[in-house]
Amino acid sequence: MTFLRKVIRMRLALRDIPPRLATGAFILHAGRQKWTDDTAAAGVHGMAVGAFPFLKGIPPKTFLKVLAAAELGLGTALLSPFVPNRLAGAGLTGFAGSLLAMYLRTPALHKPGSVWPTQAGTGVSKDVWMLGIGLGLLAERTPAARG
Repeated sequence: MTFLRKVIRMRLALRDIPPRLATGAFILHAGRQKWTDDTAAAGVHGMAVGAFPFLKGIPPKTFLKVLAAAELGLGTALLSPFVPNRLAGAGLTGFAGSLLAMYLRTPALHKPGSVWPTQAGTGVSKDVWMLGIGLGLLAERTPAARG
């Protein structure tokens, strides 16, 4: 067995590949788009500032580049078989949790007194699937504990 196969076998079970592939590719693509196209910087920054006012001091283009870099890093980590599930899951859980916090802190995205989305919030509310995948990866037992 080659070294690469041993590493992949130690780190990932077959059941781990579909959720990591789906989320990793999606997030990597989103980061790549943000990195090369800063026309949405003001809108993305404005939505983030509405939920997290401490971000106001960061210029919109800088914010978008930092967000893009984070998405590129997280997407790459999810797609890499060398990154353990728990580490990838921690990153994905934090990322998805911040997106859902923004969703819940932005009244226009969900119905009053409810977690259910408005038309404008549907795109962001769907990020709950990433939180579920992140928590699943985070809950993974270590290879030694699988026995």
